[in-house]
Amino acid sequence: MEVVKLRDDYIKLGQALKAAGLVESGVDAKFVIQDGLVKVNGKVELQRGKKLIDGDIVEFDGEEIKITK
Repeated sequence: MEVVKLRDDYIKLGQALKAAGLVESGVDAKFVIQDGLVKVNGKVELQRGKKLIDGDIVEFDGEEIKITK
């Protein structure tokens, strides 16, 4: 499981996917999110700007990202 540490109170979903190296660019993040391929805490998330906070789990392409403070 990849871990993304927060610098602020939250990170946006698209930024988290990029930070974890699961997508190469913000455009790639936009498309995989729009296509319903990304889950946050077990639910499909369609908002690229979804704010992720400490404890959130993101799933994409068989990988998991944990957001930590």
